[in-house]
Amino acid sequence: MIVGLGNPEADYADTRHNLGFACVHELARRMGVEVERKRWQSLVGRSDERGVWFVLPQTYMNLSGQAVAKALRDTNLTVEQLWVVHDELDLPLCRMRIRRGGSGAGHNGVLSIISALGTPDFVRFRVGIGKPARKGSQAGRHYVLGRFTKAEAERVPKIVDGVADALEVALEAGIERAMDRFNRAGALGCEELP
Repeated sequence: MIVGLGNPEADYADTRHNLGFACVHELARRMGVEVERKRWQSLVGRSDERGVWFVLPQTYMNLSGQAVAKALRDTNLTVEQLWVVHDELDLPLCRMRIRRGGSGAGHNGVLSIISALGTPDFVRFRVGIGKPARKGSQAGRHYVLGRFTKAEAERVPKIVDGVADALEVALEAGIERAMDRFNRAGALGCEELP
């Protein structure tokens, strides 16, 4: 199950916090899957051919775990079969890190999933969005819910493509192969912005 994190509603569509939605949408598009059925408080699609569920929780970021827990329960998939794609303040724009487990690192969507599942042992595709110039949680909140600058927006298509490539590699050859190839600078094919 591949879950993209973001917020519903048009107001949030092009924000940094919705990068997870964009990346999962791109992979689904490549696989000819429409992610628009309403189920589990989410928009969902499925590739029967590949045995992959695509889930975009519509609960708002802070409650993503509710939707993910329902989806896992109903599909009988394990936490080890869950991949979550989300934005990451602690990585520069144009950098991605794939990892299994770990803390939520202050990301409310990831923290909600850990809380709902009772374990952090799922795979995360952490997609860098850089840090705000100002420090503090209000600055961080404003930043993740803000839109990309012109320089950032020019890089977004490459980021979305690169993350979808990484997901394809992980599906074809395994998470470790995807980590080897994409957990390094330059792997997404665009110049990093801190």
